[in-house]
Amino acid sequence: LSMAFRDVNARRHIGLQQLSALALAGRTLLGPMKSCKFIVDESTNQSTLICSAVRLIESLDLTSAAGQLLNETIQAQNKEFKTGMSTLLFLVGAWSNAVVECLQQNVPVSAIVSVMSEGLNSCCERVQCLQISIDDVTKELCSSSVKKKTCQIGHDSLLNAQISLCFPKELCAPEEVIPCSHQDDCDFNKCLVSPLATSVPSLVKPRGDKSTSLFSRSSVIASSCIKQKLTHSRYFSTLGKSHFSSQQDNSEGSFGGPSADPCECYGLGHLAMTLSHGNQTSVKLLQSIVAYQQERAECSGSSQFNIAEIVTCCLLGLPESYSCVSPGFVTLVSPEQATVIKHFEDKPLGIVLMDGDLTERYRHLGFNRPRNVQTVLELSSLQEGRAADLWLSSMLDILTKLEVNLLLVKGNVCENLMERCLANSILVIGSVTQAVFHAFGEVTSAQPVTYLTQLNAACVGSGARVELWKASDGRAMDLGELVPVRIKVQGIPLLTAVLTTAVASKVQLIEDQFWTLVYRLHHALNDKKVFLGGGAVELLCLSHIQMLAEQPSEPANKSAVKDFHSPWLAASATEYKSVVLQALAAGWKQYLSVVVCNAAKAASELEAWTSVDHHLKKAADWGSPSTYILKEFRRGDLLRGASGPFASQGEGLKVYDNVTAKTEAWRRALDLVLLVLQTDAEIITGPKRNELFNSHVSSEFMFL
Repeated sequence: LSMAFRDVNARRHIGLQQLSALALAGRTLLGPMKSCKFIVDESTNQSTLICSAVRLIESLDLTSAAGQLLNETIQAQNKEFKTGMSTLLFLVGAWSNAVVECLQQNVPVSAIVSVMSEGLNSCCERVQCLQISIDDVTKELCSSSVKKKTCQIGHDSLLNAQISLCFPKELCAPEEVIPCSHQDDCDFNKCLVSPLATSVPSLVKPRGDKSTSLFSRSSVIASSCIKQKLTHSRYFSTLGKSHFSSQQDNSEGSFGGPSADPCECYGLGHLAMTLSHGNQTSVKLLQSIVAYQQERAECSGSSQFNIAEIVTCCLLGLPESYSCVSPGFVTLVSPEQATVIKHFEDKPLGIVLMDGDLTERYRHLGFNRPRNVQTVLELSSLQEGRAADLWLSSMLDILTKLEVNLLLVKGNVCENLMERCLANSILVIGSVTQAVFHAFGEVTSAQPVTYLTQLNAACVGSGARVELWKASDGRAMDLGELVPVRIKVQGIPLLTAVLTTAVASKVQLIEDQFWTLVYRLHHALNDKKVFLGGGAVELLCLSHIQMLAEQPSEPANKSAVKDFHSPWLAASATEYKSVVLQALAAGWKQYLSVVVCNAAKAASELEAWTSVDHHLKKAADWGSPSTYILKEFRRGDLLRGASGPFASQGEGLKVYDNVTAKTEAWRRALDLVLLVLQTDAEIITGPKRNELFNSHVSSEFMFL
């Protein structure tokens, strides 16, 4: 019978082996110093740089059923959280190997499913002691700032243990962050911050001003941060009068004296840094966005951080130092459209929002649209002839009669109509997101319409302005085939993160990294708590599972027998509990060792395993593993190797993780592994079928 089991096991875990092989490709995507991968398109020979499990899985040829399930699982995690996919992918591989080892030891499938599920549930309950509220994080950061007394910015390290966020006054000055009121000719600031510039963001200078920047790199690093007095916000400073007051003028901002309160530099901006996991470029952009939205929240009562008011625009051909945040909507248009825009500068425009396609054949699908259904549209050119000319002429007549200058279309736009609009100085921009629609609808009073025939004067908004987007040095950019432009309206809350790079293969990478950090902060604020990072949670899980595995097995009680519907199944779960839990712990240990290696904290995987074992032993000797882990985390010594780049940073490096996103990644990973395990085990064929059918474990299988 044992030979029969081995024969069945050899055939039924092929799906698990496929999961393990696919997950192995994402091994280098863990940790703050993850290694990127080049994905080459064989049809075009174009390469793309990726650093995300989502992009990796999308690029692989997933022909097997297990591969398709893995893709769906990762896509579900990405759709809901936008983070945790690399952890999910790795744990799928690690736990697939663990399950295969259990099968090779003839552990019944029911015991594997039961014990592993109970073990993970126990871990999720145990690690709740490592959750820390957002308020406590803020207090701890303030306490650290009192000890340090000064803040430093601009450090070269990706994960700088000594870096402490401060927001210079230019990010809070009304001229820099908030557009001026009641002035049609006011000069909106072109960029909030350029995070990779050689100095911290200087005040935006008026056109023609040749003066040098107020700060140099060396002077900023050497000096303490400039602060203002808090009036309302617990996180950021404010001016004595509202930034949204109609009384403010259009003069350039100036710097004030330092504040005595060192805690003003901390808040959501520093929380974003602790969640960045080494992504320096994105964190500085997000800090600027947080500062802008915080100032709005103090005066308007809106949310302190609203992810719906953030959009991105990727510019290829500029150095990464030009990345910045601009108020309004930045997008790319053709050179012909840019020519029209030059005539629109500093002129208020009539704006129309089109909720759908601007084509002759477009038909609305209804308001109750099914989810997860993608509509494939015919992009065929407009039919030639009298009917086509009549439609084009009628649409153009509607726009000209209502004095419409700007159309934002959510879907596709008929090329012939766009050409006629350009000839009549009407700018049409397609593929606009819902966030842009909502923002412009609120501030311009424009009401979205499905068809142009529904358009009337009440649906046309006003106050929109269009200009060529200018970089931080005040120069308008012409990138050849596409030209960046900015659409702005007085008081619009929308912010565009302009992501620049000179390398075509990095465009997708930098956008993914930015949105990952944005959603980490978003989920942290929604959860109102975070996990201790840097492997602290996984180390406690490993310690907890090993402790459970070492406990003596108890006889199956009556409730267990009732749950399993079979005394033998209940007894087997108890008998094999230690073996299954050790396999589950091996997955955690493999995860920790790879993170340590990828973070350059260990020279080899053997050294990483030794470091993990060392902390496990010390945690066990301490008596309370959670207390030991918390102590080491606060000291900054958790899973730290002497050869790593963070070894000299000392205390101050704090890394946090999302709570819900991380635990859901764990659950999804284990659910997928157990699903593939049970699916492969349900159908048994072969010469040993009769032996299994007559054995005492026959109730475990479904015979067809």
